[in-house]
Amino acid sequence: MESGNQTFSPVFVLLGIFDHSPTHTFLFTVVLGIFTVAFLGNSAMVLLIYLDTQLHTPMYFLLSQLSLMDLMLICTTVPKMAFNYLSGRNSISLAGCGTQIFFYVSLLGAECFLLAAMAYDRYVAICHPLRYPVLVSQKLCVLLVVASWILGSLDGVFVLAAALSFSYCSSLEIQHFFCDIAALLPLSCTDTSAFERLLFICCVVMLILPVSVIIVSYSRVLRAVLRMGSGESWRKAFTTCSSHLSVVGLYYGAAMFVYLRPASTHTAEQDVTVSAFYTILTPMLNPLIYSLRNREVSRALRKLLRMGRLM
Repeated sequence: MESGNQTFSPVFVLLGIFDHSPTHTFLFTVVLGIFTVAFLGNSAMVLLIYLDTQLHTPMYFLLSQLSLMDLMLICTTVPKMAFNYLSGRNSISLAGCGTQIFFYVSLLGAECFLLAAMAYDRYVAICHPLRYPVLVSQKLCVLLVVASWILGSLDGVFVLAAALSFSYCSSLEIQHFFCDIAALLPLSCTDTSAFERLLFICCVVMLILPVSVIIVSYSRVLRAVLRMGSGESWRKAFTTCSSHLSVVGLYYGAAMFVYLRPASTHTAEQDVTVSAFYTILTPMLNPLIYSLRNREVSRALRKLLRMGRLM
């Protein structure tokens, strides 16, 4: 239904990142493999932490929430991309586009705050080990997780409301493999400059504020580690923090590359590549980083596998 050059019920076309050439078919197969590993890895991490009572601690409760967010994030984008590629139908309705925008933005925002909560947890564990049960209580952990989900969802609602309020012109091809708000805005007939400025401010808050908490937490951890005399203490502190720092570097590095640079300095191809990194590759790497570098997770996994063989 059209009036002039505006569409009231638009149907968008996701151009995707793959064609049907042999090279792109191979890359698509690789992406499906990464999705499978990420899906199984994050599902296993959530299940493992739930089943093993020795992992019922604040650190692993936060880790289970990170795995749940990664699991939902990769399921928000990859299945639709795979369906479009295999079926040859690249269309997505405004409702479907809005659903992707809401979950994508909400989960990214929630992960930002959750990673900050995990940094605080590591700071208390290393700098105040005797007061850890008091400073990082079960109630506080639940509050931090709930706050992360709520703040992320509020950001998702705000971005979704703005996306649905704009009118869209006749050219509805989205140069992306999912409905990213940054790729959707150029298609609008409405002046979106004010919203883009507000979106930039929101991105600064959602990224810079948690990063500040992480920097402060680890700067204090570093000072505490430097005061430790034994090499064993250094090793334990490094083991405790290295997995989280690896995830933070992967996640925030890619997100800041996309959202905190002026639009004139990057191209749609760059955005698609970096978005694929932190929406597809990072959710696969997170459970691998934590399982391979964490003795307690490895022990719990071996225990679960032994139980499975005995059944």
